[in-house]
Amino acid sequence: MSHTLEWKTRLHLFEEDGTTKARATLRTGTATLTGHGAAHRNPADPDVPEIGDELAAGRALRDLGQQLLDIAERDVEGVGAPNATETGPETGPVLGWSL
Repeated sequence: MSHTLEWKTRLHLFEEDGTTKARATLRTGTATLTGHGAAHRNPADPDVPEIGDELAAGRALRDLGQQLLDIAERDVEGVGAPNATETGPETGPVLGWSL
């Protein structure tokens, strides 16, 4: 069975009061998820905006990724698969999915 999708992700970066903030939005076609991240520069550090952008963006994407993993775990459990604590690591992936 062939399955191909394209999910659109947008990443918005903005600076406000010395803090770089990021918002990552993922549209799957059936849901929209939003991850958030921020970076605060120590006043003693040199002002390098790219570092704040990278940190804030990375944190927003990590937040978004964790949301996707949480949803996938609930979905796997929703189809009747036991969760990892019930099966233990020695039994391997449940229903062919590795969480």
